[in-house]
Amino acid sequence: MHAPHKRTVRRSNRSVRVALVALGLTLTAIPATAFAGTALAPTAVHHQEAAANGLDDPEKKDIAMQLVSSAENSTLDWKGQYGYIEDIGDGRGYTAGIIGFCSGTGDMLDLVELYTEREPDNPLASYLPALREVDGTDSHDGLDPGFSAAWETAAGDPAFQQAQNDERDRVYFDPAVGRGKSDGLGTLGQFAYYDAIVMHGNGGDSTSFGSIRERALAQAEPPARGGDEVAYLNAFLDARVWAMRQEEAHSDTSRVDTAQRVFLDEGNLNLDPPLDWKVYGDSFHIG
Repeated sequence: MHAPHKRTVRRSNRSVRVALVALGLTLTAIPATAFAGTALAPTAVHHQEAAANGLDDPEKKDIAMQLVSSAENSTLDWKGQYGYIEDIGDGRGYTAGIIGFCSGTGDMLDLVELYTEREPDNPLASYLPALREVDGTDSHDGLDPGFSAAWETAAGDPAFQQAQNDERDRVYFDPAVGRGKSDGLGTLGQFAYYDAIVMHGNGGDSTSFGSIRERALAQAEPPARGGDEVAYLNAFLDARVWAMRQEEAHSDTSRVDTAQRVFLDEGNLNLDPPLDWKVYGDSFHIG
């Protein structure tokens, strides 16, 4: 049983995907940098080199997943979360899987559609009509009582695990890392972007990732525009904390204050172990 944890509001990129499908395109055909607004000034060579092998390095990506899992599921064992599913009462219906796909925000529907495209005879395929109906709501209509058990069964299928990995990358990880590299940020900065997209989504509202970034840009320039990386990341984390505090359920900002800010204050821009941090009062360590 999962320990209590603080879940976060995620806005779906589903409307973007539908528009692209209508044009015969896919999100994977578009550079990740296209997700977050205006074009950037050319990145200096040394910043390109600094960000070249960042969070998408396999070891760093695993660290990123452990860091997110410490906040999302109170454990570093992110690979043990494929079968996780519960309604945590945040108005988004069921929350499930390695990145918290939600039945009410579209990303769970996208995931199950992808899984069913790859493996039509799967335990979740029969729930697709219900998932389409409840999208945008917290309703369980058509999902209870069997959906949770079906999800847990599907989680044992390597094809479903891979689908979760792929949707995590398409919707959250790749856009965050691409945007971070375009801004000239190193591994820690790319992670700060990733964690923000996981929590706030990449939509257009005032607390979305794009709005957080714009708020930071109003205070400091990123390295790609000639700014100081530490100063910019402090501005970004300040903006992130502001966004978190706009909703009472997210007012505990320890995943920034006693985690990302700690790494930044230590000058660990490459997110190198050992890493020690706290989230919601729990202590974690990566050696």
